[in-house]
Amino acid sequence: MESNQKPLSHEVTDDFLLEPYGYLANNMGKELRRELIVAFNHWLDVPPPKLYIINEVIRMLHNASLIIDDIEDGSAVRRGKPAAHCVFGAPLSINSANFVYFLALQKVLELHHPEAVSIFTEQMIELHRGQGMDIFWRHSSHCPTESEYRTMAVRKTGGLFGLAVRLMQLFSDNKANFKPLVDALGLLFQIRDDYANMVDTSQYRRSKTYADDLTEGKFSFPIVQAIRGHPKDNQVMSIVCQHTTDSFLKRYCVQHMAELGALDRTVEAMAELERQCLDLIREHNGNVHLSEFVHGLARLYRTPDKQLRRHTPSEFDLKSSQKCTNSNSHDSAPESSFATNSNSSHNNLMHS
Repeated sequence: MESNQKPLSHEVTDDFLLEPYGYLANNMGKELRRELIVAFNHWLDVPPPKLYIINEVIRMLHNASLIIDDIEDGSAVRRGKPAAHCVFGAPLSINSANFVYFLALQKVLELHHPEAVSIFTEQMIELHRGQGMDIFWRHSSHCPTESEYRTMAVRKTGGLFGLAVRLMQLFSDNKANFKPLVDALGLLFQIRDDYANMVDTSQYRRSKTYADDLTEGKFSFPIVQAIRGHPKDNQVMSIVCQHTTDSFLKRYCVQHMAELGALDRTVEAMAELERQCLDLIREHNGNVHLSEFVHGLARLYRTPDKQLRRHTPSEFDLKSSQKCTNSNSHDSAPESSFATNSNSSHNNLMHS
């Protein structure tokens, strides 16, 4: 009896190659980079067809870079779901992300501007330099200085910010120097991301994603503050080098960082960058959309009455968290007073 079933196709299509990318891209983040582009366009007034292409280029590069980041960092979760490489495997995921890098370059060519490809190349080189610094420190167990960290963050996070603004200016009459503002925004964005990773206790309910910068052995801004600010205290450095997945140990480390004042110094650094951003916006004759964007970022580290958040070790209840760690269910994980009092809108921003 003949079967009517069609033979399986072994053709390798673009749809197959792009599946890891589509898996991540369809799991939407907070679209903060798109908001930033819209805010800058208040100044730049880019023609809509060009702005659409630039938005697409940044979206593609951002999502593709997250796939690579998760592989390099050993991250298992992205935006509340398994990371792309955990679902599709690292080889296909790497190929998919690299494929999208070149599809984005192809879109840049659609802008039909002689400088567009050079700008694309320069900013992508900067992004990879920043990512390379981050990887080197992690794999050599070298804690950078604060100055080195800031250079890395401007390159890594500011790379795509700079790409967006520089491409937009190709089609704008406004040729102002926005680099200081873009760099300050990129640095604020990265430090804020690092801070959220440590204090967003909603992640503790999912246990394995709580303070995963510690699991990855990453020298984030709060960790740099703890280690460099207290060279005789080896506890944080020792825990970072262990790449621990133990939630109780990570909770202890964050509590100790609060004792050392590292979290408060991180808040103060973000507040200073916030001030710099707002001052630079005013120097460019103001931009209500961009000012609102900066104020939105600040909600994570400010109280409802706009005061800076302060962190005490008592926020990180070790006894309760140990009970949670030993339990079969993570639903009973306690929330710190920070989580209880903070604006819930910041939840998951760290994974945008």
